[in-house]
Amino acid sequence: MNQNEALRGFAAIAQETRLRIIRALVTAGADGLASGAIADSLDGSPQRTSFHLKELENAGLIQSRREGKSIIYSAKFSALSSLVAFLMHDCCNGHCKHCDDAIALFAKCEGRPTGSAH
Repeated sequence: MNQNEALRGFAAIAQETRLRIIRALVTAGADGLASGAIADSLDGSPQRTSFHLKELENAGLIQSRREGKSIIYSAKFSALSSLVAFLMHDCCNGHCKHCDDAIALFAKCEGRPTGSAH
């Protein structure tokens, strides 16, 4: 991840509603959530929620797919782990085994529990 991509990602989540959406999608895992369920959980209008979802999608932090009449959004775990890695890459002048191990683990996350049959 380069600095411009990191800035775009951090700018997208530096807003309360979008941060709440990201946290909900991370909790939901790879299965994601329907846009209507996201709007309901935020007590917001579908149009306003759609605006925030598009901002997150444009920043490359979430993805959408159609299932029947619903649009399902899910976190892009690789992009989120890249944001964390961007922050931690030079931890302790680049010599912190704990941070290196954490970055490597985050990079493996697919949004499913370990040992999941999916």
